[in-house]
Amino acid sequence: MPVDPAIVALMEKFGVGGPEPATPPTLSEAREGLRKLTLAAAPRPPLAVGSVTDDTVAGIPVRIYRPQRDGTAATVVFFHGGGFVAGDLDTHDSICRRLCRDVEAVVVGVAYRLAPEHPFPAAYEDALAVSRRIAHDPESFGGGPLALAGDSAGGNLAASVALAFRDEGIPVAAQLLVYPCADLTRGPEYSSLAENAHGYMLTASDLDACLAAYINDDPALAKQFPPSPLRAVDHRGVAPAVIGQGDNDALRDLTLAYADALRAAGVTVRLHRYPGLIHAFLHFDALIPSADAAAGEMYADFKKLITAAT
Repeated sequence: MPVDPAIVALMEKFGVGGPEPATPPTLSEAREGLRKLTLAAAPRPPLAVGSVTDDTVAGIPVRIYRPQRDGTAATVVFFHGGGFVAGDLDTHDSICRRLCRDVEAVVVGVAYRLAPEHPFPAAYEDALAVSRRIAHDPESFGGGPLALAGDSAGGNLAASVALAFRDEGIPVAAQLLVYPCADLTRGPEYSSLAENAHGYMLTASDLDACLAAYINDDPALAKQFPPSPLRAVDHRGVAPAVIGQGDNDALRDLTLAYADALRAAGVTVRLHRYPGLIHAFLHFDALIPSADAAAGEMYADFKKLITAAT
């Protein structure tokens, strides 16, 4: 599947997507590279929302985005991508702003702890802690239903929290999973891991390095829930999901497998596959028309699912 020419041009402009360097970047270089890329791609001036406040929830740094309209609103807890080793409140600020604007929800971006300094289960524990606090104190946020969202590694966390909340009896209106890393086993059944291993933002070596840091590349741990939401014993009764995936992404088949697992369990799934889009396309919505259209479509579906739950 050919990549959208506008994305090819953008990757060339930003100096990403070509042959992998002979020497892999250090962790600090990878983190700084993600910051530079996402900040360069973000709209200027930033998308307007009602307010943006940095705070803590359950002792964990968060950024709270409130919509421009008054009254009760859903609260979306958002977990950023970055392979469990990178990303922060700034790298995903533009995504959270648009999610807040389009869904008309309070969005709480979570700065969970990162590997390798804090390997699994630190990120998952932080995701649970923030989500539980919000679920038990909705009036301090939007006052309406709770929803979960995330991209890439953040999609993994959102999916795992949704499953945990099902087991705990905590209502979740909907989950938005964008190119989620749903299965950390990286098995041979996922042909996209080889097909899209190079030149599409997320490389095979990137994925190897991230999982080595997050779960010490432990095959036994990778086969378990919660590190791999696909590996949960039962997916019945989990929140309805909007799932988005570009076809030119190493994680494509992992995402499709998760959508299949949810559907097989009777869960409502609105799956969107986007020809020509690559990993991390949400960051390019201000620059690439196809990414803009994809984001708009997913956020509209997410809003519909949340509204249906009220």
